Amino acid sequence: MEISFVRIDDRLIHGQVATVWVKETKCNKIIAVSDEVAADTLRKTLLLQVSPPGINAYVVSIDKAIEAYNNPKYADFKTLFLFTNPSDVLRVVEGGVPIKSVNVGGMCYKEGKKQITGAVSVDKQDVEAFRKLHEKGIELEIRKVASDPKVNLISKIQGL
Repeated sequence: MEISFVRIDDRLIHGQVATVWVKETKCNKIIAVSDEVAADTLRKTLLLQVSPPGINAYVVSIDKAIEAYNNPKYADFKTLFLFTNPSDVLRVVEGGVPIKSVNVGGMCYKEGKKQITGAVSVDKQDVEAFRKLHEKGIELEIRKVASDPKVNLISKIQGL
């Protein structure tokens, strides 16, 4: 399996992903990776319905994503991986999936989170996961849309 792009966006599949990122990354599959969403039949069904025409989408658990990556049956996949948070990305990396770069597009503000850009808010757990990903040499860049300039995420969480 070829990894075309890895994005953290708590909305997972939505208009921007379906129209712009799919074309930008030249993927032929979308895999949304989340134990929580994979267990939620309604949310899973809704996400699969908004997948762009001609692109197969899947919503799977973290363990299933690792298995799929390592399965030769999926060798022709050019995959856009979507995650809701950096802890899940870290689990996939620790499971052996060689992610080199992570685009952070949207992590909404909730109680206990600190806003670091207009579209990205983090808590202590997020910061810890981002730091571990950074230590593994993984590029962490913030871009809401493909045409935005890349912003180094680590520079935004200094001192948090």
